[in-house]
Amino acid sequence: MHYRTGFWAAILTVIVTATFAVAGISTPARSGPFCGPTTWACIPVPYTDVAQFIPGDYLWLIPGLLLVPVFVVLAAAIHAYAPESRRIFSSIGLAFATAFAVVIGADYFVQLTVVIPSLQAGETDGLSLLTQYNPHGLFIAGEALGYLAMSLALLFAAPVFAGGRVERAIRWLFVGGFVLAVAALVWFWIVGGDLIAFEVSVLSINWIVLIAAGVLLSLVFRRALGGAAAGPIRQPEVRAK
Repeated sequence: MHYRTGFWAAILTVIVTATFAVAGISTPARSGPFCGPTTWACIPVPYTDVAQFIPGDYLWLIPGLLLVPVFVVLAAAIHAYAPESRRIFSSIGLAFATAFAVVIGADYFVQLTVVIPSLQAGETDGLSLLTQYNPHGLFIAGEALGYLAMSLALLFAAPVFAGGRVERAIRWLFVGGFVLAVAALVWFWIVGGDLIAFEVSVLSINWIVLIAAGVLLSLVFRRALGGAAAGPIRQPEVRAK
């Protein structure tokens, strides 16, 4: 059963992440270092004169919010697939996936249910710190923290995949994504870059990793599902022995 769940979670991960990436890239940057000549309206401090951009600038959050449960289910399926000897790693990965879900789920939900209604009602007092347009606000900090947690979840899931070529490719994608995320964090800390620059970097890295690894994971789970349908196969606990 968990093979089927893993297969569909992997497929949904690819679809939702690709939609999320397209929506995110298509949404213009209206503040911070990425707001330039191609953007027709750059928003000044306190970043609350933005009611005219509702709902367009917030639509990208919807696939991002959908990714939250999909990623947790995928992490749970990976944990169920893991050999007994590597389940400590997949357990840690699942814990970080849960942390990602809590942080990003809250971050995006607040934008959709608190910030948008407040902007539409003209209740802008105190919104500067919460709005997604503030390059130094809580929203950007939450995204940076949440997607770092996702990178950690994938890093700890990597040891689960030690089989053939496809599993090795998944492992290196997970490890490589984490290395790039940490490198981006260190780089922007050294050069004194804006937090939003790191947030964009770690988000883009995870988009690429999830889409590529999602395709490969669907192959792994489909192969396992086919083996289960053909007859008795070794369960994860047996594979560890």
